Amino acid sequence: MNPLLTPFDTAPFSQIKNEHFKPAFLRAMEDARTEIDAITKNTETPTFENTVEALEFSGRQLDRISSVFFNLNSAETNEEIQKIAQEISPLLSEFSNDITLNEELFGRIRSVYEQKGKLRLSAEQRTLLDKKYKSFSRNGANLPEEKKKRLREIDAELSGLKLKFGENVLAETNKYQLHLTDESNLEGLPEGAKEAAALLAKTREQKEGWTITLDYPSYIPFMKYAKNRELRKELSMAFGSKGFHSDVLDNQENVLRIAQLRHERANLLGYKTHAHYVLEERMAETPEKVYSFLNELLEKAKPAAEREFAQLQDFAKELDNIDRLEKWDSAYYSEKLKQKLFSLDDEQLKPYFKLEHVIAGVFKIAEKLFGLQFEEVTDIEKYHEEVKTYQVYDSEKNFISIFYADFHPRAGKRGGAWMTSFKSQYKKNGKNIRPHISNVCNFTPSTTAKPSLLTFNEVTTLFHEFGHGLHGMLANTVYPSLSGTSVYWDFVELPSQIMENWCYEKEALELFAKHYETGEIIPMELIQKIKESATFQEGMQTLRQLSFGLLDMAWHGIDPSHITNVKSHETSAFENTMLYPETPETCMSTAFSHIFQGGYSSGYYSYKWAEVLDADAFAHFKEKGIFNAAVADKFKKHVLSKGGTENPMVLYKRFRGAEPKVEALLERAGLLATE
Repeated sequence: MNPLLTPFDTAPFSQIKNEHFKPAFLRAMEDARTEIDAITKNTETPTFENTVEALEFSGRQLDRISSVFFNLNSAETNEEIQKIAQEISPLLSEFSNDITLNEELFGRIRSVYEQKGKLRLSAEQRTLLDKKYKSFSRNGANLPEEKKKRLREIDAELSGLKLKFGENVLAETNKYQLHLTDESNLEGLPEGAKEAAALLAKTREQKEGWTITLDYPSYIPFMKYAKNRELRKELSMAFGSKGFHSDVLDNQENVLRIAQLRHERANLLGYKTHAHYVLEERMAETPEKVYSFLNELLEKAKPAAEREFAQLQDFAKELDNIDRLEKWDSAYYSEKLKQKLFSLDDEQLKPYFKLEHVIAGVFKIAEKLFGLQFEEVTDIEKYHEEVKTYQVYDSEKNFISIFYADFHPRAGKRGGAWMTSFKSQYKKNGKNIRPHISNVCNFTPSTTAKPSLLTFNEVTTLFHEFGHGLHGMLANTVYPSLSGTSVYWDFVELPSQIMENWCYEKEALELFAKHYETGEIIPMELIQKIKESATFQEGMQTLRQLSFGLLDMAWHGIDPSHITNVKSHETSAFENTMLYPETPETCMSTAFSHIFQGGYSSGYYSYKWAEVLDADAFAHFKEKGIFNAAVADKFKKHVLSKGGTENPMVLYKRFRGAEPKVEALLERAGLLATE
């Protein structure tokens, strides 16, 4: 019996074998097609219930199988799973097109849509109807047959290309290692980082010495602390040239092809560019608004960034007689300057951020704000022994969610940090089906000598992903496609980014930041330094984020057919944001997974957009108290629980009482003074 085809609540990981996936997908697609046929062959007049709602609840088993499979492909993959993904993705793309290009089905949806003014629908039902109608019209339902055929071909090719792009990046990351046998090459590295490097060397072919990899917990400490400039350069070049070696793992052709196909697809559907297509369904609405937003911030941030860069350049010259600051010097001298200005470095802070304490802290903050309680359980199956599992309850012991947490890097896991779900929340037949949410990160693992101690940046990452997690866990909508994080892409980062703010607040830090050996609560002077250093090099950081947003738009906001060279196109996109000398051997686009594999194409600006929202929203908490029950309840009621049931600006204004102001972000970032 195929465990994926029998009803299951939590995913039955121990029973699932790789050979189960493809038959399960094929059968679930067949079942979903039968459900669609039942809708189209219904002889009754199309209604919201027998058409729109019926479509919404079709294919639930396929959704569950997809979530299990693609989450494993991100967090616990292998060559066999990657091969299945390459086979399955075009089939899923074709299946999706079979629905959106089904004329009978679209006819019924359109019939309901055209009478929506007369129907007595709730706000959520109206949103669902709009969304279903647009999912057809925006995906080719109104196209003539030959254009529909071309659309199918594009979608099938794109699904394969995006997977290949991600596989290449992961393979490049896993392939590289810097193996050192001379301890003098580790000068400057903290003891914890040296221990981790020694442990890596042992696990990789039982080598003596120390190994550094391109995984963040290994890469970042070396770039930040290693005195050996040549080795920093080697590591930086390896990191920056992923997918850019003109070999079997090269992503240049994939980038060009993805950009061209997305543009062709947008044109087919009547849009000027891919960005015009995407942004129609975003708060930003148009590429012009995105450029205006990015350029407004660029104008404010650039003078500050240039001042900060000059200060860093002078500091490196004074300290080590460095005439020309390079990219591989950035983290090293920034850390040294930060220590000088604030007498603060990550090594001072890490003892106060034992992973288990931080997890307990974020749970405690969720309890104080939203009344949630997390109970670790051992009877829920997991896909890897490192994963922790929790049952989440509200203050009245009502079951809210299952929560999976997966925190350390390993070979089958892609880099970075993300939130995902194994099961959506929705309401059906009088039951509120609760969600299964997962946070996946790549934090510094424990060693034989020390537990997992997080850098402050890792602490904010954990809080960030947990914010996405809360958005999923607290979902309380009728329809699964409007639940949790199923919101406009430039709104989805608000719940995650607002949570980072608590990491800087004394009242919150004192709940969990305690020394892993002595139990001492983090001293007030360190909290003060964290706050003072929060805007350190904020101009440079902002410029960096804006450069990524502008690169994204440079790929997707134009006709890319004239682009023949990935690197030169990227260089021109970075022209107004460059501080460091250009390195011809590196290329960001070939490893920019957010936009070429993930869902951020034409959407990378949304990190900054959401920062405006989160700065404005947290200002409200600051006014009333960071644990103010009334403000937290409003945020839960109007933002976290509502998913995508209404326009995000409407939801935001219900919470805040007004539209967000960009000044809140500029003030927090210390950029208002640069005007």
